Amino acid sequence: MNDKRHDAISRFPVPDLGALPADIREKILAVQEKAGFVPNVFLALAHRPDEFRAFFAYHDALMLRPAGLSKAEREMIVVATSGANHCLYCVVAHGAILRIYAKDPEIADRLAVNPGKARLTPRQRAMIDYAMKVATASDTVGPDDHAALYEQGFDADEIWDIGAIAAFFAMSNRLANMAGMQPNPEFFAMGRLPKA
Repeated sequence: MNDKRHDAISRFPVPDLGALPADIREKILAVQEKAGFVPNVFLALAHRPDEFRAFFAYHDALMLRPAGLSKAEREMIVVATSGANHCLYCVVAHGAILRIYAKDPEIADRLAVNPGKARLTPRQRAMIDYAMKVATASDTVGPDDHAALYEQGFDADEIWDIGAIAAFFAMSNRLANMAGMQPNPEFFAMGRLPKA
């Protein structure tokens, strides 16, 4: 890719799509077909094929899991914890996805800036409080934290998902910040206004 596009995506090399291994190229093209553009995270991670495969395998295992948490709940965790980790890329990209899943143009901004003041149900509040603790003070997580989630109806698998999503995105946030990964312009407007 040309230097201007390279600088807009990452501080690290961004390979040409045609130079990528076939499985990675196919994944990127499938995302482009579905979304209408290629989210920069795919291009930014593509220069390390083994890590790209591992990252997206774990991402998909957590975020596309058919049981347990809803898609909106999963994205709420990502946005709140990414805000705490000051990750522009993840707040903007996952904030767009959250706005669409939640059908709420305000929820992502509120969660990213101050999760404590976001309008949440008691169940959502328990989930976000736990996720924030995992993301920012995981050494302090204890039985009382789990008890609070059980009281809100979460089961053990869902509690694992909350913690694993928070932990995975803590790593993702750090990679994105290290690489200077920039959000695609398309993400900023998504889900803010009803479709015409």
